[in-house]
Amino acid sequence: MIFTIAALTACGGKAATDKSSASASKKVDFPKKAVTLIVPYAAGGGTDSTARALAKAAEKHLGQAVTVVNKTGGGGSVGMTEGANSKPDGYTVTMATVELTTLPHLGLSPITYENFKPVALVNYDPAAITVRADSQWKTMKEFLDYAKAHPGELKLGNSGTGAIWHLGAVTLEKGAGVKFNHIPFEGAGPAITALLGGHVDAVPVSAAEVKAQVDTGKLRALAINDSKPSAALPGVKTLKEETGLTVEVPGTWRGIAVPKDTPDEIVSILTDAFTKGASDQEFKDYMGKNGLGIEIKDAKSFGQHLKNNHDQFGKLIPELGLGKK
Repeated sequence: MIFTIAALTACGGKAATDKSSASASKKVDFPKKAVTLIVPYAAGGGTDSTARALAKAAEKHLGQAVTVVNKTGGGGSVGMTEGANSKPDGYTVTMATVELTTLPHLGLSPITYENFKPVALVNYDPAAITVRADSQWKTMKEFLDYAKAHPGELKLGNSGTGAIWHLGAVTLEKGAGVKFNHIPFEGAGPAITALLGGHVDAVPVSAAEVKAQVDTGKLRALAINDSKPSAALPGVKTLKEETGLTVEVPGTWRGIAVPKDTPDEIVSILTDAFTKGASDQEFKDYMGKNGLGIEIKDAKSFGQHLKNNHDQFGKLIPELGLGKK
């Protein structure tokens, strides 16, 4: 399938009908071959599975194959750097994640969102404060009240110092006026295992990551740290609904981006294909089955989202003493 974008201009009056009239036509013959989608994390994870499902969904709208390639290392920095430095012709796109807006402030990435042009946001997953099902805290209010009365006592397991769920927990901590004891692990999985084993009191990881244990009755989600409930955990109220607090707690997200010098006409074609792919029922069914949220933003809205996240973490990370030395 060939996409053509044409811009036509013509002089007014009689000259407009003349063969020598001023008219121009700009065409973009794209895509003519397969598109490579760089995933900056290992196969089998949430970013990889989302990317593969999205690639399959977008192919029918692009008319060409979308091939997923995993480029791991540096907490996502290696793959995103390679994507930013690839040829700006639209044939290499990158699955950008929230770490694009955190790693630069941590001194762990040479690039920022400004090295890319946004194409589309397709996923967003909020944090869910989760405890064991047999814990003493039945509500988020009880949990925060206990934290206020016992500063620094509650142990919150996270996915690593400076990782998104650590930063999200600190944002909640500051907004609620409490103090947690943050315990880092090598990913959300080990943090959840520690919670199940009674080694930490709670985890502030994504709703999708605790869904299975909540569904089987091993864990209890106290609140969704977002402005709206999560489809992954139906019936679990938001932080504001539970406590009245309005705290902008960051969550994780995934989207498509291309090198900053990619022509706008090509970006437009990619945006159309990936947003349509993310809207396909098959993709929605896959994401729903796996507890992953869908949030679709076009290039312009995704660009603003990137800036907002970059600015937010630019203030938060230095406050944690985790910024560039």
